[in-house]
Amino acid sequence: MNQNKSVIYWLLSGCVLLFIMVTVGGITRLTNSGLSMTDWHLVTDTFPPLTDEKWQAAFEEYKKFPEYQKINIHNDFQLSDYKFIYFWEWFHRFIGRIIGLVFIVPFVYFLIKKKLNSETIKKCIILLGMGAFQGFLGWFMVKSGLIDNPDVSHFRLSLHLTFAFITFAYTLWVALDIIYPTKNEVILPLRKMARIALVFLIIQIIYGGFVAGLNAGLIHNHWPLMSDGQLLHESVILEKDSWLLRLTEGKSGVQFVHRTMAYVVVGLILFLYFKSKKFSLSNQQQNGLNLLVIIVFLQFLLGVFTLLFSVPLWLGLTHQIMAFILLATMTYTLHRFSK
Repeated sequence: MNQNKSVIYWLLSGCVLLFIMVTVGGITRLTNSGLSMTDWHLVTDTFPPLTDEKWQAAFEEYKKFPEYQKINIHNDFQLSDYKFIYFWEWFHRFIGRIIGLVFIVPFVYFLIKKKLNSETIKKCIILLGMGAFQGFLGWFMVKSGLIDNPDVSHFRLSLHLTFAFITFAYTLWVALDIIYPTKNEVILPLRKMARIALVFLIIQIIYGGFVAGLNAGLIHNHWPLMSDGQLLHESVILEKDSWLLRLTEGKSGVQFVHRTMAYVVVGLILFLYFKSKKFSLSNQQQNGLNLLVIIVFLQFLLGVFTLLFSVPLWLGLTHQIMAFILLATMTYTLHRFSK
């Protein structure tokens, strides 16, 4: 680690906050809390309602929207229930504001103190843009559940989730560039294989968002085959009219892709691991690969149990957290094979 320790700690603290934010986002989704705040204000939403009158006003506003009118009105939904779901959405947005401050204030300070070289400044400006876009995606997602359908678009949810993962991975990459300033000789075949594995991992994360957005983990709770002992359950074909729609909008189809893609991701990482045996690796490269194999198997098992137990909150959340750790390990390993 070089003299820019403060910059490294700053970037890594951003990674930790993004991890916390995605975790809270997972809780928000799994507790159906995401539509509790029906508007977005940069300043006035910073803290939750502080009086009974303001709570009641927020609850009355919530009652005007589809989630209450079509679902919760039938569930004896009281103010205490509303406060619970409000908390998780508020906390999710609050962490977003904290991330903004944690990024912008030190960034300005490091600029003034000339602690960032031109290359790092460019990367940090990209990160700033990614953070702002992520905030927009969050509201863009919520808005889709406030019109007619009492649920957010699974496409928008997946976009919001996946972009958070990508923002985290890029932040980690920028930090690793500073942590390891000395460039090593690139092992091209392994870098290429690691890039392919990363692409398929991101596709799997996208489909994880689809599964969450469609609640597709609540059906076909069997493994290794789907319901009725079928590899490709007939409901995949019956749900939609075309294969594009079946595999992107049908609950059964989306689950089929997600459970099948898991084998692909595991296979690619194992292939990368065994292919690496032909080369002389540094300790960092070998440790990255070893950890990658362990974590991908843990994630696979978590996915299986999450499905078998019909997505209990703690398992669904653990599965999402492990996906984050898997992406972090994949990013680190690719970085060590690239620079």
